[in-house]
Amino acid sequence: MTQHGTLPRLFGSLLLVVAAGVSGIGAAPGGGTGQGRADAPRPLGQLVPVPAEVVPGGSPYAITAETTIRAVGGSREVREIGAYLADLLRPATGFPLPVTDRDGPDGIRLDLGDDVPGLGEEGYRLRSAQGSVTITAREPAGLFHGVQTLRQLLPDRVEERSRQDGPWRIAGGTVTDFPRYAYRGAMLDVSRHFFPVAEVKRYIDQLALYKLNKLHLHLSDDQGWRIAIDSWPRLATYGGSTEVGGGPGGYYTKDDYKEIVRYAASRYLEVVPEIDLPGHTHAALASYAELNCDGVAPPLYTGIEVGFSSLCVPKAVTYDFVDDVVRELAALTPGKYLHIGGDEAHSTSDEDFTAFMEKARAIVGAYGKTVMGWHQLTGAGPVDGAVAQYWGYDRTSAAERQQVVDAAKAGTKLVLSPADRAYLDMKYTKDTELGLSWAGLVEVRRSYDWNPAAYLPGVPEDSVLGVEAPLWTETLTDSTEIEQMAFPRLPGVAELGWSPAATHDWETYKVRLAAQGPRMTALGIGFYRSPQVPWDGR
Repeated sequence: MTQHGTLPRLFGSLLLVVAAGVSGIGAAPGGGTGQGRADAPRPLGQLVPVPAEVVPGGSPYAITAETTIRAVGGSREVREIGAYLADLLRPATGFPLPVTDRDGPDGIRLDLGDDVPGLGEEGYRLRSAQGSVTITAREPAGLFHGVQTLRQLLPDRVEERSRQDGPWRIAGGTVTDFPRYAYRGAMLDVSRHFFPVAEVKRYIDQLALYKLNKLHLHLSDDQGWRIAIDSWPRLATYGGSTEVGGGPGGYYTKDDYKEIVRYAASRYLEVVPEIDLPGHTHAALASYAELNCDGVAPPLYTGIEVGFSSLCVPKAVTYDFVDDVVRELAALTPGKYLHIGGDEAHSTSDEDFTAFMEKARAIVGAYGKTVMGWHQLTGAGPVDGAVAQYWGYDRTSAAERQQVVDAAKAGTKLVLSPADRAYLDMKYTKDTELGLSWAGLVEVRRSYDWNPAAYLPGVPEDSVLGVEAPLWTETLTDSTEIEQMAFPRLPGVAELGWSPAATHDWETYKVRLAAQGPRMTALGIGFYRSPQVPWDGR
């Protein structure tokens, strides 16, 4: 939901943002886009996502061996954020950076308070001066996002895991910041190829840096079922035993999934699990013959075609299956949403699709979760509180678009993931080795240069919950390949979800994105060096 807060001040603030974010950016010593002089603090506005308001001025704050991180008030959440910050900064700085409950006027101060209006649940204010840096927020999520801002204001080498030379200075001034949209997500398809817990955690850390707050996990598809379900054990042990190309696949035990949820929560991301229904279900059909209308289980599938599978809508056992899966997954998931897919159900008749979705949505609601589905969900009739995820693109028919618009006008909330803008698995150019191109080629500018509020004409602005960047993995097998396709497009989608519409400008964004290059390199991210971005200051 759009948050207004201090938006009336934004036009004047935008001028400050541009001045603070672009001045001082140029060819750094040794080439590359960085911080101007090697020892100069990074300008306050040189961030991705760009903040709502920046007021530069005053002396910078320097982190030294004497710096203390003060968890003001001493709550568990604030102490944990302080410990997280210390863990980020200690390897490169070599400083002890103790975390204490004791307040004081110096050091890095993390302060929960309500004295800054308009911040909402995720906003923060960062004040930097010679004696201290103070991050203030109403809620812990805001403090965590403020820590990501502090992190980006430090030299890129702070991301290294070995001792680096200083100085470690943060420019003087104030950043006041809050998100445009409440839903800012990324989806990882772990079904086409399976990714172990450690690789999912790595992606979570990358999402957190850019202030995303939802991790959508696509847990089932034709090629693999990736979550253990006690009442239907063969879903995982057999349905999860392969992947695209015939590899060994894999699945998450319940403890694995709980660990992903816990780790995401520690980075202030909510996990949105997806079980795709009634199509994209071949792995389930192969695991249990009774789920098929003819009672015959097909062999496992390792290709990349879509639209050929469907649960047997008339069978009562189908709904026993859906109830058991939703019940067990809902019990593992503290977050609000449970995604039931609904896309590309080409082997399900319209009548059966509507009948199935009515029952499936009721089951999700019965277990206390908000129904989420791909935008084809809107063809099954309205349901109170449901969220539709729009993945259409320029070639999507006018009738299909209008169906989504009508649903939004009737109260359905939307998360926007246009395939030819936000799908991170689309090739950048015809020469990109990884990825697919059915929605077109999606270079960095195209991925960034659109407005969620105006993307679907006729949709009420307050119907847009936010944006999500899906990453399908038909061609991706490990973190290296995930990162090559996600970066540098993911930060742009994150900015669309966080930053005020008034700040949206490709010419300034591409310079700020270029400044992220050395940071991504320090983090070990092998990103695509798009020729549209002045990585070397040119």
